[in-house]
Amino acid sequence: MPTPSTQFKVENYVAKSFIIVEGKKNAGNFYIIRSGKVRLSKENPVSAEEPYTVIGPGDFFGVISCMSGHARLETAIALSDVSLISVENEQFGVLIQKNPAIAMKIIRFFSRKLRDFDTAITRLTFKDSVEEDPSHLYNIAEYYLKNKSYKHAVYAYQRFVQYCPNHPKREDSLKKLKALKAPFKIDDPPSAGSLSRSYQDNTMIFCENELGNELYIIQGGKVKITKIVNEEVLLAVLKPGDIFGEMALLENKPRSASAITFGDVNLLVINKQNFEGMVQAQPQLATRLIQLLSERIWTAYRQLENLMINDNIGRIYDTLLLQIEKQKIKVTPRLAHNFEFGVKELLNMVGFPSEKGEVFAVQLLEDKHIKLEQGKIICTDVEELEKTVHFYRKKSAMERKREASKNI
Repeated sequence: MPTPSTQFKVENYVAKSFIIVEGKKNAGNFYIIRSGKVRLSKENPVSAEEPYTVIGPGDFFGVISCMSGHARLETAIALSDVSLISVENEQFGVLIQKNPAIAMKIIRFFSRKLRDFDTAITRLTFKDSVEEDPSHLYNIAEYYLKNKSYKHAVYAYQRFVQYCPNHPKREDSLKKLKALKAPFKIDDPPSAGSLSRSYQDNTMIFCENELGNELYIIQGGKVKITKIVNEEVLLAVLKPGDIFGEMALLENKPRSASAITFGDVNLLVINKQNFEGMVQAQPQLATRLIQLLSERIWTAYRQLENLMINDNIGRIYDTLLLQIEKQKIKVTPRLAHNFEFGVKELLNMVGFPSEKGEVFAVQLLEDKHIKLEQGKIICTDVEELEKTVHFYRKKSAMERKREASKNI
């Protein structure tokens, strides 16, 4: 493997020049602005984003597509003559060693963007969701108590009493902890203070709405990420190498979801005190973190794009395309793709119950490019699938513009 160059290329653009274009694939670099101003825009901005932004010296763009390996998410145009530093994907570790502050700036920016996207997705998907607040820990505890998940109920009651000492429900929580034969005192986690930590199966690592100052890298085992919105919803199952908990560490806000072990788990723990030092000492850690954040931001962005498609059948088509894009499969004419799931699983991905989605499933299978084989979905031409999705996106964007013009 060739050694990455330690020299960064400088690129200059005159005013009104296009620097990057939304949708362009094989994006292998990102830019840091040396001088001048750049306008970033999207053809159809998703919820939680402004139609455009103007950035200047010290700011960066194109990192998400570069570090995730996906197509460009925005178009960048030079508003004035600009001078840019171009950083290739494989040069990121070199950049961190030369300027660790830029890595911290990118990580913090990504963390805020991911939280904004996650909040927008939760709001659009779960209408009854509320902002994270430690006082909501009581409701979480009540939910787990009602569902006889006593270990998780104890954890949530203990955190509620810890973070809300003056809350009217504090005495009730203490009584319930006593009835559950659990002390108010919260035990230190196993190996507290160490960079390594082990947890047994079905242990709550942290609970949504509690305060946090640690991020975790899974060394062994699996971790479930869940959120209670009327019922407990499984958001993800993470595996070795995955990072979680970084938003609370970087933003000092309550946890947006819970992390529960799925089998015995070994974790590498990074807190606020050792985080910046580790980023500088181990640039590969920052590179890995930014790669994971980039992938998660891209996925969240695509989820929002999907939710903004008004036609249900259009959302189904887009969900199929999303699975192909996640695998970074190059779309070429007449390329066929076998999905490892059937119609029922597809409807679950979109959030449709089987009875509601049956009519859409029939409509989907009327498409000559979509068929079922041994219960699995097959697309005989991925390029046609991509064209169909673009049609539904443009149709929805035009409908939104018409609605907006009516309200002026």
